[in-house]
Amino acid sequence: MIYEFGQRLRAALADTGSGVALVCWGLPAGMPVDAEAMTGAVAAMGPWEAMPARDPGMPRILSGVCGGVTTGEPLVLGLTGGSAPAPEGLLPFRPSENDLGLWAKWGGGVRRPDACRTMALLAALGGICRAALAGLGIVMGTHIAQCGDVRDAELPECDVDELRAQLSGLEGQVLPMTDSEGAEELRALLEEAHEGGDTLGGTLETAVVCLPAGLGRPDACGVEASLARNLFALPGVKGVEFGMGFGFAYLCGSEANDQLVAEEGSIGTKSNLSGGADGGLTNGMPLIFRTVFRPAPAVAATQQTVDPVTLEERALTAEGPYDTAAFCRARGAVEGVTAAVLLDLLLERRADRWPCGRGDGEAR
Repeated sequence: MIYEFGQRLRAALADTGSGVALVCWGLPAGMPVDAEAMTGAVAAMGPWEAMPARDPGMPRILSGVCGGVTTGEPLVLGLTGGSAPAPEGLLPFRPSENDLGLWAKWGGGVRRPDACRTMALLAALGGICRAALAGLGIVMGTHIAQCGDVRDAELPECDVDELRAQLSGLEGQVLPMTDSEGAEELRALLEEAHEGGDTLGGTLETAVVCLPAGLGRPDACGVEASLARNLFALPGVKGVEFGMGFGFAYLCGSEANDQLVAEEGSIGTKSNLSGGADGGLTNGMPLIFRTVFRPAPAVAATQQTVDPVTLEERALTAEGPYDTAAFCRARGAVEGVTAAVLLDLLLERRADRWPCGRGDGEAR
């Protein structure tokens, strides 16, 4: 499985037989590596008490780092142990999984990819990249915007100081929401679904503050395109929108434009309906986007499948435990690919050594 974060950073997942490894090419020499940030990003995928059979374990840095900084060689993260099961064959086909597509493309010899280990390795890489961005003053965070009828309070899209404070308050929360009452409602909703052997989907909203203007490209390698391409590669993602997103369909141009203003020696906008990016380039406002995850397909209810050899329909019952809130565990992977994409865009300005320059664009 290949991830192309941009023009420079690329990563590949490989099955080592005894575990899974992620190899990342393109990191500059001398970039600080915060091992605690890496392990913290993976630990935030838990707790695993309700689902011990899905614990992916904790990744380790195998190469590419010396003395706490990158060497310029490929960074290799390894993941062994944990209690997540080994990848299985494709039969029987599971409803709403990619078993049928994998069978049609490569035949029956392919094994199912392990979503938990994939997410854990991307979260680990993201923890490293995110800590490096924080050293440049760039801060990001993700909250649960919606699950069912439960909605969190909206983030302050233009107030950088307030937004930064709210993002900081999300750290360490099992259910990251700015509204404590909403978090309790969500907890009750998740417990009800868990008791019934069902699963839930949800929307994660991510915000990044203090990005300079001008990151990206006005083409298919722009900031929105690069983020969307990598976010859609995460298991379960079915939608990505920036700023108002699909809400723009309900607005006129006179309502949808972010009016420019001069403020504190820089150029900003009165609103942030575009979500901090226009035409593939950041505009200096907070970058805000939402990622929609479908419910995990494995549920307690009996479902229907088809044998690809005999074409006979048959009943299928998935064995538990069931990942009721898989979208909650995906937060680290979302921030992981986000941090990697943004780091790649910054490296376009100076790719040989760390730190990469923030350029002439002023961020609000």
